[in-house]
Amino acid sequence: MALAGLVIIGQVAACAKDTPPPASPLSSLEQRTHAGEFPNIHSVLVLQHGQTLAEWYFTGNDEERGRPLGTVKFDAATLHDVRSVTKSIVSLLFGIAVSEGAVKNLDAPVLEYFPEYADLHTPERMKIRVRDVLSMTSGLAWDEDTLPYTDPRNSEIAMDLAPDGNRYVLEQAIVTPPGETFRYSGGDVAIAATILARATQTPVEIYAEQKIWKPLEITQHVWLKNDKGVPFAASGLRLTPRDMGKIGQMMLAHGQWNGHQVVPAAWVDEATASHAQVGTDPKCGTRYGYFWWLSPGCTVTPTTPWYWANGNGGQRIWIIPSRDLVVVMTAGNYNVPNHSASASALLSAVLAAVPAP
Repeated sequence: MALAGLVIIGQVAACAKDTPPPASPLSSLEQRTHAGEFPNIHSVLVLQHGQTLAEWYFTGNDEERGRPLGTVKFDAATLHDVRSVTKSIVSLLFGIAVSEGAVKNLDAPVLEYFPEYADLHTPERMKIRVRDVLSMTSGLAWDEDTLPYTDPRNSEIAMDLAPDGNRYVLEQAIVTPPGETFRYSGGDVAIAATILARATQTPVEIYAEQKIWKPLEITQHVWLKNDKGVPFAASGLRLTPRDMGKIGQMMLAHGQWNGHQVVPAAWVDEATASHAQVGTDPKCGTRYGYFWWLSPGCTVTPTTPWYWANGNGGQRIWIIPSRDLVVVMTAGNYNVPNHSASASALLSAVLAAVPAP
């Protein structure tokens, strides 16, 4: 028995005739979402112990990387921009390349992979290591915060518009020592993706097909590309919520899917370990791994750490290991200043509705 827009998988006890079952906390949360408490949410998927507790779809305005799509009635087969969740997929691909020996040393200078920029091979720039771009601590000047992504002066948009995006990134001024300071940077991701493609001698989108999409049986996907045919590594993927859920479940299982090791377990641990502090709170502040975000979970009682893939507009894959829980969300709040607060509130509500074991 389910409310409109809610799919619950699992055995449901029969109800006495004319006696409605009590509303579950998750059903109440679905009603609150319909009522607009969490605006312009497009889908929510809650998985625990490998079972679907709830799957909700809504109707709302959407876009494809800035191109308006109008009002969309979402369902399980609808592709959705995942924006910077794409970065976390690049991380997984990178880890596979490391395990296969294509990328041999995370401490190697980034510029070793760019011999064509000989003029940039200065002692200062040669200190930028591969691991520094993976943790967004390259030290290169970058600003995706001051101006919206609709402004060509935003660093990521300027990179996309540049004749040579890689050179645009690597020639930026070094403003902090590499490896020390987190600075959110789609440029670092673009460099990591180029290293991945060059090291594996395989285009990133083909490598993803071979190494992640095929093993996880993800058949619906789009990786948007620039006018040179290069995938937007920082923000170009479109996936369905169920397939986002597969990625979350694989991460929860330390890289395994249906008994197959898709991503090395050691890389799952390394990518979701703390490599940089975000903000100034050393105890309860957000941390950053290798293109994955980490939270100590201080805002939840009891304290419940989690890590997640995060995309502009409210795209999320949350993994909460202590509860064997994956929560997926898609939304249309692109470039809305408070979209992260809304997403955090929805996760807190889900955690309150799904008790700790």
